[in-house]
Amino acid sequence: MTAREQRQVASDAGLSKQRVVVEAIRLADREGVDGLSMRRLAGALGAGAMSLYHYVASKEELLDAMIDVVFEEIELPPEGTDWQSALRRRAVSARQVLARHPWANGLMESRTSPGPANLRHHEAVTACLRRAGFSVLMATHANWLLDSYVYGFALQEAGLPFDTADELADMAEDVYLPQLPPDEFPYLNESAAALLAAGYDPAEEFIFGLDLILAALEPLRASA
Repeated sequence: MTAREQRQVASDAGLSKQRVVVEAIRLADREGVDGLSMRRLAGALGAGAMSLYHYVASKEELLDAMIDVVFEEIELPPEGTDWQSALRRRAVSARQVLARHPWANGLMESRTSPGPANLRHHEAVTACLRRAGFSVLMATHANWLLDSYVYGFALQEAGLPFDTADELADMAEDVYLPQLPPDEFPYLNESAAALLAAGYDPAEEFIFGLDLILAALEPLRASA
């Protein structure tokens, strides 16, 4: 065995499925999931590409495992509290997790071989709605609506050209307002100026919309 082969065997010996999945998530967080390949992952691990197949049989199995970790990070709706508070906490947690792993958005509901954390998560959300009195159909409607809102908001938020309210304020003053002459765009100019003066934080929009949805679902629970 050559010295290079000996080093490769030594490197591969430190592998595990957990290490492979964790490194894959690191790569996806940094570079996105489209460029993730078994060869690229093996290089990051300092391992032989073929050795990874001892832990994940394919890229699809790797993605299943990665998404399962993402679901594991999302707080389950806590028991012993009202359904709206429980699902609000779950939604806030999901948004935070998707901000850390933006590549996962769009893959969360695409897995045909969901892992245990994925299944536990969906069971807990459905259980919360059913125990609150929603019928099977209404719980399904509520689940779709809440997920669509969380995933859609996270996707839109990830594409914004600013990260904080202060950055938005700077952009509004230096970039947006000059493009909104009041004689041509009176309402946009008024809105931008008023929000800038008020210290508007777009991050607050998530809770505003979420609470509207939760309030709108309450009568459906009562009608069940």
